[in-house]
Amino acid sequence: MVNKLIDHTLLKAFATEGDIIKLCNEAKEYHFKSVCVNPVNVSLAAKLLKDSDVLVCTVIGFPLGANTIAIKEAETTDAINNGAREIDMVINVGKAKEHDFAYIEKEIAAVVKAAKGNTVKVIIETCYLDDFEKAEVCKAATLAKANFVKTSTGFGTGGANCHDVAIMKANIAPNMEVKASGGIKTYEDVKALVASGATRIGASAGIAIMEAAEKENK
Repeated sequence: MVNKLIDHTLLKAFATEGDIIKLCNEAKEYHFKSVCVNPVNVSLAAKLLKDSDVLVCTVIGFPLGANTIAIKEAETTDAINNGAREIDMVINVGKAKEHDFAYIEKEIAAVVKAAKGNTVKVIIETCYLDDFEKAEVCKAATLAKANFVKTSTGFGTGGANCHDVAIMKANIAPNMEVKASGGIKTYEDVKALVASGATRIGASAGIAIMEAAEKENK
């Protein structure tokens, strides 16, 4: 079921309350896996989705990943207290470029602990990393006991592609998953990324993807 692959996403800085209400109503209509919203909108989304099968996902250290570990921990605690059940955290990309993968493991582990058993997805921002760095960050996420690795914020210089998803899938534990996000606009994109190993899709084009899937599968 394509709908349960999708995190219906709205992370624009100018998103209004009305936009979040619309997003949540769409998510309920299509029974998406989650809505992914900025931390300031978590409480509203949790209230709107209280009696539905749609989870609330939020982003931590977003979009640059350059916050301190203490701030990422605090953001996570606040988000969980406000009703988030999935946490998409951005790694410190600079530390990854320095190959300080021990730091990456440490910050992911801190967020995992603060998430108190809720799902943690680790955004590695693949557009800034070479293949070695992508693999090593995925290994750090595995050691830190994250649930997912995720390709992109959607705010970098590139988004999801099949090459990166395959690398990520090959370098995580069997019980972990890959979320593809960034620039995913069509059902064809979704099918290709899933074939490469993705089991979750972050997209703002969820409605268009569902309409195309329904048309193809009639």
